[in-house]
Amino acid sequence: MKSFRTLDDARVAGKRVLLRVDLNVPVENGHIADATRIDRILPTITEIAGKGGKVVLLSHFGRPKGPDSENSLRSIGAALAAHLGRPVTFVPDCLGAAAAAAIAEMADGDIVLLENTRFHPGEEENDPAFVGELAKFGDIYVNDAFSAAHRAHASTEGLAHRLPAYAGRSMQAEIEALEQVMDDPQRPLAAIVGGAKVSSKLDLLSNLTRRVDFLIIGGAMANTFLYAEGKHVGRSLCEKDLASIARQIVATAHQAKCEIVLPLDAIVAQEFKAHAHSHVVAIDHIGESDMILDIGPRSLVRIEEVLRLARTLLWNGPLGAFEIEPFDAGTRAVAKLAADLTDAHQLVSVAGGGDTVSALNQLGAGEHFTYLSTAGGAFLEWLEGKSLLGVEALRRH
Repeated sequence: MKSFRTLDDARVAGKRVLLRVDLNVPVENGHIADATRIDRILPTITEIAGKGGKVVLLSHFGRPKGPDSENSLRSIGAALAAHLGRPVTFVPDCLGAAAAAAIAEMADGDIVLLENTRFHPGEEENDPAFVGELAKFGDIYVNDAFSAAHRAHASTEGLAHRLPAYAGRSMQAEIEALEQVMDDPQRPLAAIVGGAKVSSKLDLLSNLTRRVDFLIIGGAMANTFLYAEGKHVGRSLCEKDLASIARQIVATAHQAKCEIVLPLDAIVAQEFKAHAHSHVVAIDHIGESDMILDIGPRSLVRIEEVLRLARTLLWNGPLGAFEIEPFDAGTRAVAKLAADLTDAHQLVSVAGGGDTVSALNQLGAGEHFTYLSTAGGAFLEWLEGKSLLGVEALRRH
């Protein structure tokens, strides 16, 4: 983080601090289903308020087409106050007289949450006039929303050019973790990439083959690579039209001396449903009606060998149809080993992506990882080697 200003560089006492956070949390039946993103921003809010800063929170929620009650941050603000253990004043707009009055009345250490920035089209358009109106409410700007940093929106990128800009503690931790894995890892560096489709992770796979020592490919995307090798995959999910691209990725990996690890055997079933009858089959003996739904025991042994050899692990995507038992077994076993190795200080482990975080948290393994990213698109774009505009705007100039 040497190229970024952090809160260590900021003087916040008595200042109005426009703090961009990500309160776009999952809500089910009116209740927050996962408060991880709220928990991640608490240290930054507490630090700024504790140092006498006036905390003015900015966030989006959902994909509204204008103001609507379903995408209001009011209830999220109440939950945030409960997590903080201190009052959070909610303002039903992020612009206008009400917001100006609420901010003018703030005492040092107070916290105000402005309404959903996406209620205004100027947010996603990064409209200079909208940026200017927001900037009037702050003396300095702090971005603590890495998960929205791949969007060049007014509150994620535009404000960083109008006010002295700093990275919050969550943003700082995220960047430091990813820089450690991608730019200066302890080697050998292993990556697990799973999920359904190769097509959604082409850039990721291409970038990782040039950076990692071992690339473990799992989930349904492994089927495309197996098919590209001439293996039968039965009725498994497979992007057969991408076989040539899969072969190119393998060739690139070979040139970069990156070993690609594919399944040696699989758990197969005739139907995709919970507790379907299943059995272990060697990869060379997949039947015409078989569906590959998880890695088999020989595959697991090979992955365990790689993880015990590795010193750094990057994980994105489950290894099988994790959401349905018993096809969660492979992911479960690998997650436990990675957590144990991390606890034993033998492995630096960083994981991210919605399905990955959900799987690891469900297994109770996530809390043992060195770092667990709550970002989705921003996490993937960083691993793909792309510049995130919200991050670039924070660099020292």
